[in-house]
Amino acid sequence: MSGNSGEQMLDVFIFETEQNVGQLEAIVLESEKSGRYSEDAVNEVFRIMHTIKGSAAMMMFGNLSSLAHGMEDLFFYLREYKPKKVDYSVLSDLVLAGVDFIKAELQKIKGGAGADGDVSQLTGSIEEFLKYLQAENGMIAEGGEEAHKFPETAVREDEIRAERLSAYEAVLYFDDGCEMESVRAYGVVRQLRGFVDDLYYYPGDILENDDSVEIIRKQGFTVGFSTRKPLREISSILQNTLFLKDLELRAITLEQFKEIKEKGFPEREEAAAKQEAQKAGGKRAGAGGGDRAEDSISLPASSMISVNVAKLDKLMDLVGEMVIAEAMVTQNPDLQGLELENFGQAARQLQKITREIQDIVMSLRMVPLTTTFLKMQRVVRDTSRKVGKEVRLRLIGENTEVDKNIIENISDPLMHLIRNAIDHGLEEPEIREALGKERTGTVTLEARNDGNYVVVSVRDDGRGLDKEKILRKARRNNLLSKPEDELTDKEIYSLIFLPGFSTSEQITELSGRGVGMDVVKKNLESIGGTVAVDSKKGRGTVFTLKIPLTLAIIEGMKINVGNSLFIIPINDIRETVRLTGNKIIVDPDGNEMIMVRDSCYPIIRLSEFYSIPSAATKLEEGVFILTEHDDNKVCFFVDELLGQQEVVVKALPGYLRRRRIRGISGCTLLGDGSISLILDVGGFVN
Repeated sequence: MSGNSGEQMLDVFIFETEQNVGQLEAIVLESEKSGRYSEDAVNEVFRIMHTIKGSAAMMMFGNLSSLAHGMEDLFFYLREYKPKKVDYSVLSDLVLAGVDFIKAELQKIKGGAGADGDVSQLTGSIEEFLKYLQAENGMIAEGGEEAHKFPETAVREDEIRAERLSAYEAVLYFDDGCEMESVRAYGVVRQLRGFVDDLYYYPGDILENDDSVEIIRKQGFTVGFSTRKPLREISSILQNTLFLKDLELRAITLEQFKEIKEKGFPEREEAAAKQEAQKAGGKRAGAGGGDRAEDSISLPASSMISVNVAKLDKLMDLVGEMVIAEAMVTQNPDLQGLELENFGQAARQLQKITREIQDIVMSLRMVPLTTTFLKMQRVVRDTSRKVGKEVRLRLIGENTEVDKNIIENISDPLMHLIRNAIDHGLEEPEIREALGKERTGTVTLEARNDGNYVVVSVRDDGRGLDKEKILRKARRNNLLSKPEDELTDKEIYSLIFLPGFSTSEQITELSGRGVGMDVVKKNLESIGGTVAVDSKKGRGTVFTLKIPLTLAIIEGMKINVGNSLFIIPINDIRETVRLTGNKIIVDPDGNEMIMVRDSCYPIIRLSEFYSIPSAATKLEEGVFILTEHDDNKVCFFVDELLGQQEVVVKALPGYLRRRRIRGISGCTLLGDGSISLILDVGGFVN
């Protein structure tokens, strides 16, 4: 097997195992709510474990296969014998411990390491629990012991046949649209090799020839084998193949097996060659105007395909370069002053197509928050058990979509906020009852679209934030930046986002180390997001996260200050004003503010802030850009506006990042080849 094929199989294994483990975790959490495992849940867990066992064994991950085998035995007993006495709490703990182990091993595999975790203690616990169930419930199945076994005569005949060498041929048909049929077929061959004496398969070049995929889709994957194993054992292996739609299994003579093994499949190879010739002839006829061209078109098996994330990232990079190249063409300085009507039409068409391609690529990268939200169910379960509280999680708007890179960056902040809500926010069940509340506290996780942003809120119905306690801690640590009587409630609550701030009096596994909310804020700011908090004493607290839909390409306003160019994200701009009709106010400290419709806004002269020689030195000569970020407003004074433009966000060079220039979030390449810095409005208002 080539290295590329091996990597492809590993990618398939990781992807499918992650999907199965996620489904497994959801089943356990849902079963815990009802207090029992339904028959469908038991069957599904058994199927998932059987699948993981087979695929892990195929990939030579013995510890994962051993764990899945132990779980499979446990759920086989639950499925077949339907015991009356089951400690479902212990069962869930064991399954979730298995889920955590598999996740940890998958992370090692992704990092290029081996799956070398010691699973013996966990498999031992599973075996002990199975023995306990058997002792408590006995081994007799409902409806009699024979109800779930092969008839004795059939078993005996099968085993007698298996004492001598027998031959069989199987044809496997995979689900439409499952993709990578050749890799899946190779997996079948690899699994069978441990149970058969000899085998053949068609197509024989499944990993070397891309055309073999089409043959498998149309004719199925044929595998013949000679074996001394019972047929039911081999049949079970084949029937549990992933994405198997249909299976044909028949006995053949050893002579037939040897003949096909030596001479191949002449009739099938001829049929395939004939089919290819017909396709080629159809194309030629279509080109010559004879038969209809539609006759030679083969429709795809499915409208859904899986795409490697790295390819999407590369495609996004290329689209970004295309946006820059399009700007370089349409804004070329050599074209200034020329009236080129045909060029203008072509340029507008190019812009239209570029925008459509960009929108499609952006939509490909958009994924729902469902998976991230469902992960929080596990966080709630584990945290509530550690702190001894009863908690219910409500999910709203989990189908809201954001860029995949954004999702990777918000999982940890959400996890911390939910843990914080349970540990700090919700009262103990007895206290809630004394206050007239329901014993079970509620944490609500909600997502909704808001323009080019997604707003995610984490709300609890607990005790709320204690303003006096926050102020005492801030006073003790000298964190107050202005007099206490001038602070609004929101400003007081926002103090918890300062580094090292914690209201927890004791250090526990979950809190009290002074690391937490400031990290949440930094993580969100790193992707252009914000976090705000509001609270009502005795009624609860809500944290609101505002996250951009995407980071790759943004709409910006191009401005200039002297000879320097800047981009301000359109999402942060509220309006632009001139000094005419507006009043300038200077406070006792010399800070300038502009009065716009009876509201005062602080002025930042970018020329002075970055020490840039400016053409507009008087306020009457320039333009004021009123911006808003996280409910804070500020006015930038600039020379002039140069127009709105779509820009590709690029990271700052390393030497500039090290200098940590305030108020700059990145840079972009403009149509004339010049570089413009992108202003981070949040860096100014904060």
